[in-house]
Amino acid sequence: MSPLVLMAAEEAENPLIPPVPELVIGLIAFVIVFGFLAKKLLPNINKVLEERREAIEGGIEDAQAMQQEAQSVLEQYKAQLAEARHEAARLRQEAQEQGATLIADMRAEGQRQREEIVAAGHAQIAADRKAASSALRQDVGKLATELAGKLVGESLEDHARQSRVIDRFLDDLEEKAEASR
Repeated sequence: MSPLVLMAAEEAENPLIPPVPELVIGLIAFVIVFGFLAKKLLPNINKVLEERREAIEGGIEDAQAMQQEAQSVLEQYKAQLAEARHEAARLRQEAQEQGATLIADMRAEGQRQREEIVAAGHAQIAADRKAASSALRQDVGKLATELAGKLVGESLEDHARQSRVIDRFLDDLEEKAEASR
């Protein structure tokens, strides 16, 4: 065979170019497979993708709603916390005021009791002084009467006379004591 025929035969059987009947069969098979995929598989894929998109969008919306709700709850808690702190400060202030009032009342009561004790002490001292003065007057009167009786040489047993002499003597002593002050 001649080289030209061989080249012509080679050109006719190029492996890169398929024969026409194979091209037609391949094209028909492609159309059938593509039609099958378009009719059966593509709607299912689109349906799954749409459900996934809706789930994602719903999840995002739910997350945003939950975030807003969480923010609202946080604001409520902050408001309640601020109110609780304010109430605690008010109660603390009231307790301090009540404590100060109680301390002032207790001081006033202590002062009143101290004044009563001091007044009772002064009254007791005055009563004791009066009793001592009276006892001293009697003792001094007896001694003075006995001494006067020994000096005069007669008995001054008369009680009325004795009282007058004693009173006069003690009055003179008190006047001298007051005059010397």
